[in-house]
Amino acid sequence: MPELPEVEVVRRGLSRWVAGRTIVGAEVLHARAIRRHVPGAAEFAGRLAGRTLLSAERRGKYLWMPLGEAGRPGEAVDSLLAHLGMSGQLLVVDPASPVEKHLRVRLSFDDGGPELRFVDQRTFGHLLVAPLVPLARSVPEPIVHIAADPLEDAFDDDAFARKLAVRQTEIKRALLDQSLISGVGNIYADEALWRARLHGRTPTRALSARKAAELLAAVREVMGEALVQGGTSFDSLYVNVNGESGYFDRSLNVYGREGEPCGRCGAPVLREAFMNRSSYSCPRCQPRTLQ
Repeated sequence: MPELPEVEVVRRGLSRWVAGRTIVGAEVLHARAIRRHVPGAAEFAGRLAGRTLLSAERRGKYLWMPLGEAGRPGEAVDSLLAHLGMSGQLLVVDPASPVEKHLRVRLSFDDGGPELRFVDQRTFGHLLVAPLVPLARSVPEPIVHIAADPLEDAFDDDAFARKLAVRQTEIKRALLDQSLISGVGNIYADEALWRARLHGRTPTRALSARKAAELLAAVREVMGEALVQGGTSFDSLYVNVNGESGYFDRSLNVYGREGEPCGRCGAPVLREAFMNRSSYSCPRCQPRTLQ
């Protein structure tokens, strides 16, 4: 599943190529793509027609574009919210381009320029029109329970450390808890834990404030490096809005590198079962108990 860096790459593409344009039509080709927009396809299309996509925003793994009212300037009250799921792609495509095999939703614009197409092979992603809730920043109502992500100004490092100190869980589980910190998935959790020399099964209560700060710094560092390289692509399903893959997978230190030597100490990288997936770590650099 795309994690924060991959979603941020898509957000930047939407900001460049789609923000400020007015929708003239929305076509839903697969009802599952808007399954969370309860009123259905006709209402979804009607809510979008004539609306302007004001900007492109992100929190964790969610994207949204605030919707402006035609002829009514002012602050947006609702938005087009998107989650890419396992294989969703938001592509900016010439209207004359052939229809993609797994095209689910297509938006056309009044300037006759490139369309915005939602392509999703596995149909776990979704789009919906949702009201914005003005909190510290305006976010769509369905994701108000999602915590700020570590690249947001709204993220509170001290509060994060305090919450870790009272949690009865393991540190990797905490990193994947979207109500505590959003946007961190399996890949970047493993990479950040390696950089911080922490094992994912370390109890959160065992972390000092200093170690929690080191972990947050590692999360931000690895995500920042991934952004520069366009994110991590293990197959053709993750691409940016122009259909291009990222290449941060070439820079991964432990994820997916079972048996290969740790670049820091040379010990073979270990793979362990974790929550129906895999965790990768260095048995020497990341002992199960804090040193």
